[in-house]
Amino acid sequence: MLIRPRPEPLVLVLLKFLNARMVIPIDHVKKLKTLQKGYEGEQRSDTWLKDNLTDNWLVIHDLLLEYQNSKFQIDTLIIAYEKIYLLDIKNFEGDYHMDGDKWHTDTNPNINNPLHQLSRCETLLLKLLHELRYEHPVEPHLIFNNPEFHLYTTSKHLAIVFPTQLNRFMRKLNARPVKLNNRYFQLVEELISRHIVESPYPNLPSYTYDQLKKGIVCPDCYSFLTYFNKETLCCEKCGCKEGVDASVLRSVKELKLLFPDKIITTEIVFDWCSIIKSRKTIRRVLSRHFKKMGTTCASHYEVY
Repeated sequence: MLIRPRPEPLVLVLLKFLNARMVIPIDHVKKLKTLQKGYEGEQRSDTWLKDNLTDNWLVIHDLLLEYQNSKFQIDTLIIAYEKIYLLDIKNFEGDYHMDGDKWHTDTNPNINNPLHQLSRCETLLLKLLHELRYEHPVEPHLIFNNPEFHLYTTSKHLAIVFPTQLNRFMRKLNARPVKLNNRYFQLVEELISRHIVESPYPNLPSYTYDQLKKGIVCPDCYSFLTYFNKETLCCEKCGCKEGVDASVLRSVKELKLLFPDKIITTEIVFDWCSIIKSRKTIRRVLSRHFKKMGTTCASHYEVY
C-alpha cells in the first residue's frame, strides 16, 4: 500500500521554470540535469514497486528525517512484518569500477561511494526507530535500475541490487505476505510527521521578475505556447494542446512559486502570461478559481 507518493523535487520544478525563462548558469544547468535524471530513475523504481509489490506492505517515498541534528534522506522505505527495507535508488548509467572502497569511471576518478551514504542512512534510521521503540531490523539495499549501468567489481555486496536482479529481489519481497496491524500504520504516521521540508530557494540562481521572459510555458517540454484557436493554446515544438483556463492557472502557480511574496492581481498575471491579450479573460479565470480580496482597482486574489 502506497502511503506517501513521491513529489517532484521543488528545486527541480523551479529550475525548469527558470531554465525556460532565462539563461541559467552552467553549474545550475548541470544541477538541473542531475536532478532530472535522478527523479526519472526514482519514478521508474516507484512504478516497478507499484506494479509488482503486493498490498501487504506500507511504502513511503522521499523522506527527509533528522536524528540528533543529523539529517538523512530516504528514497524509499518499505515496511513489512517485523522488518523494514531501506532502498536507495540510483539511476547511474555507463561503466563504473569499484576498487576496494573507491568508485570511479573512465572520466571521473573520484565518485562518492553510495554504499557509505546508505550505511549512514541505515545507522541514523535505526537510532530514530529505537527512539520510537520500534526494534525490528532494517535491511538496506542500493538499487540500480538503469539497464545501461554496469559495475566492475570482484567483491560480492549483498546490499547492491543490479538491474538484472530486480525480478529476483521483488520475489524476495513478496515472500513475506503477512498483513500488518495498526502498530505499523502508527509508525508510518510518526515518520511522515517528522518529514522536514527544506526551502529550495537557496539552491537557485539569482533572478528578478523583470529579467524573466514572459509567456506561458508548455507543461511537457517547457517551450512557450502559442494560440491554436480562441480557447486553446498549442506548443509548436511538441504538439501539446491546453485550454486557456488551465494554462492561466498553471502560470499563476508558477508565478507564485517563483515569487512567493508577490501579490496576485489581474495586471501582474496579464503581464506574466503575455500571450493572453484580454485582461477580461485573466480576470474571469482568477475570479472563478480564487478568492478576490477588495473591490477597488487595487484588489488582489488569494492563491495558495
